[in-house]
Amino acid sequence: MERNHREEHYVARVGWLRAAVLGANDGIVSTASLIVGVAAASGKTEVLIAGMAGMVAGALSMAAGEYVSVSSQADTEKADITREAAEIAADPEEERRALADIYERRGLTPKLAAEVAAALHAKDALGAHVREELGISEHTEAKPLAAAGASSLTFAVGAALPLVTAALAPEATITLWVTVLSLIFLALLGAVGAKTGGASIWRGMVRVTFWGAVAMAVTALVGKLFGAVV
Repeated sequence: MERNHREEHYVARVGWLRAAVLGANDGIVSTASLIVGVAAASGKTEVLIAGMAGMVAGALSMAAGEYVSVSSQADTEKADITREAAEIAADPEEERRALADIYERRGLTPKLAAEVAAALHAKDALGAHVREELGISEHTEAKPLAAAGASSLTFAVGAALPLVTAALAPEATITLWVTVLSLIFLALLGAVGAKTGGASIWRGMVRVTFWGAVAMAVTALVGKLFGAVV
């Protein structure tokens, strides 16, 4: 009887999930901190101008930063793959033995490891070495454009949340509303990110919320200090 064996692994999401969570988290934290800091020393108009400028600049910065960073990773991966292909072409037997050694260290008997390595070499030697030696697979392969797009978009969405809150809240209570709602948004983001990645929801919520609170508290303190001086 034929069985349809299908498993879902979260590692396939790691590339875009990291960029998306990082973008949304930075969007909320940086924009909320900016608003809270400016609100401590200025009026509502200045707060909204600073918030909008921060949202646009931050989204573009995240896109550029992610693209450059992930492109560098992709370049390194390509260079390693090219080097591995050259080594296989130069000495295929030595590379086959190296692959067999990897499987032996993972628990296979020397005979079985040699058979597996030989079979993989016969089908796709480079693919086997890329997976086993370099640790590169289709799930973890660097994708610069996807990372840049996810990071930029989610930053803008995250930044819009405290910005809209600041626009709707009374001027006297902007700091309170932005802080409280931003922490709630961060907790939800941490929960969604952890759930999507198959990790502990509570740990994700606490980690994201704690550092967001620290960032906003420090920025508010700086705003008050400079506002008092000015």
